[in-house]
Amino acid sequence: MTPEALVSFLHDNIPLSRAMDVSVTSASAAQVVLEAPLEPNINVHGTMFGGSVATVGLLAAWSVMHLRLEDEGIKCQLVIHRTETEYLLPVSGCVTASAVLDTSGWDHFRDMFTRRGKARLTVTAELLHNGQVAARLTGEFVAIAER
Repeated sequence: MTPEALVSFLHDNIPLSRAMDVSVTSASAAQVVLEAPLEPNINVHGTMFGGSVATVGLLAAWSVMHLRLEDEGIKCQLVIHRTETEYLLPVSGCVTASAVLDTSGWDHFRDMFTRRGKARLTVTAELLHNGQVAARLTGEFVAIAER
């Protein structure tokens, strides 16, 4: 999927991504990089709202899982089960969220999905501002086979 196709998909299916003005820098089954500007995501302190930071990270992590599943022809519903966000630095401008799929657990994930019609995998997204890691989101995703 091209970056243009992914941003259209996100904006059409997850309207919050449009309101946040999320854009896609790169998109593949191995890595997704998203960006979000400060202005539509600003808080009372003049920095990015923590919920926006977490959402951009979640969108990046979900997207890389979605693209990998699509790439392998796995038809399923992909949902978030649990997230944790560590806020390290305030974000006073554009934030970049990068999620890389750790393939070390992919074979086990695929086997569980094939056997049970359901499987979980953890994906981490790093959120960068001014070249520094400002936050880190860890999400556990569940793929549920379509009936």
